[in-house]
Amino acid sequence: MPARAMNPLLERLAPYPFERVNALKAGVRPPPGLTHLPLQIGEPRHAPPAFVLEALRAKPALADALASYPATRGGAALREAIANWLARRFGAWVDAETQVLPVNGTREALFSFGQAVLSGAPGSRVAMPNPFYQIYEGAALLRGATPCHVPCRAESGWRPDFDAIDAATWRATELCYLCSPGNPTGAVLSQAELTRLIELAHRFDFVIAADECYSEIYQDEAAPPTGLLAAATALGATDFERCVVFHSLSKRSNLPGLRSGFVAGDAELLERYFLYRTYHGCAMPAHVQAASALAWGDETHVVENRASYRAKFDAVLPIFGDVLAVSRPPAAFYLWPRVWDDDEAFARGLYAEQHVTVMPGRYLGRGHGAANPGTGRVRIALVGEVDECVAAAERIRAFVKANG
Repeated sequence: MPARAMNPLLERLAPYPFERVNALKAGVRPPPGLTHLPLQIGEPRHAPPAFVLEALRAKPALADALASYPATRGGAALREAIANWLARRFGAWVDAETQVLPVNGTREALFSFGQAVLSGAPGSRVAMPNPFYQIYEGAALLRGATPCHVPCRAESGWRPDFDAIDAATWRATELCYLCSPGNPTGAVLSQAELTRLIELAHRFDFVIAADECYSEIYQDEAAPPTGLLAAATALGATDFERCVVFHSLSKRSNLPGLRSGFVAGDAELLERYFLYRTYHGCAMPAHVQAASALAWGDETHVVENRASYRAKFDAVLPIFGDVLAVSRPPAAFYLWPRVWDDDEAFARGLYAEQHVTVMPGRYLGRGHGAANPGTGRVRIALVGEVDECVAAAERIRAFVKANG
């Protein structure tokens, strides 16, 4: 049977990083006496908040919620809970009716927003940090746009170098994905850097889509990362023109399976994106909305969550001290150490000898050799319990000492 014709742009997609990791490990037999310790995926494994689980188990409420179709725009209670959280957290006052849109997880929204916003015009560009979350690239490619990888280098603290992009490229740019705190580096953009990007967006007429899903996992309790809407507010741009942010309960509240997040910002952009979503068929179920509103309204569990991550950094970093070039990131739950020049060989060897899986850094970046900022690095996700992370760190240390 001849191959069925499908969207030819699918051929432009690179294999997803986790598929590449699985292929890298294929045929390798790790020591059977060692339990597998997976550190390659940023899936939170702390316990979800008990009050959210209780809300989801409320049978009468659940029955009522499942008896009707949910609204694409979401209910007023959830949108107001989100608006109140943005005001408390970032000092950004949004209109819950026009400037907030609940979404089924930000991965879906980051992708579909690109499909709605990009024009499809020949030569259009989508800027994104490098290294990056691969959804940004996929959103660009499947809309026929060309990714523009903004370099993030160790010498600049892994923050994107917007000045490295020339004016002609900015003029062709329709959308700029931002990730602060960064995945995989944990780098945090300052208000001045965000202000600079907003000014570029107005000058060259592009939209900023700020992925802020790691904003609530940071090291210094007295210095939470700022955000795009906070920077816009400081500029007096309370209409948030050209600015949208994406937030999620996955990392903040350890609820990745709830698939609950939101988009907020420019009302005109969100109204067009809402139109797209009415056809996309992705309304958030009412019982998920109810549980989500509770989660956005509580900070106690989020403070406890941050403390748990800090404890893991405190326990793990001394173990790596003299064998890996690694530092504590300001935010997120990843380590991004320098390893061997061949990070794939490092990851494969670590799995073969110690039954520990990490993500080769080159899978998260673009470019060849040294031009790929991930080459020679690995991403380590400290998502398990402290004991598991310590055990993994000790195995990594043993592997480096044996092979370094």
